[in-house]
Amino acid sequence: MDQINLLPIFNSILYSFLGIGILLLCYFIIEKLTPERTWYEISKNQNVALAIIFGAFIIGISIIISAAIHG
Repeated sequence: MDQINLLPIFNSILYSFLGIGILLLCYFIIEKLTPERTWYEISKNQNVALAIIFGAFIIGISIIISAAIHG
């Protein structure tokens, strides 16, 4: 009988949560550095330009985190 190796699955889940945690940490740092509350501006005031910039920030940080985790 072949046994299923669960270590790669566990590592994928662990690194996924690690990446999400780092992304949230970066979000809160940017939120503290900016003069206005970005989520309030995007959701309540419908600031499309800020939403595009913030989306680009999230994608950029995600690429950096994935490259750092992947090695």
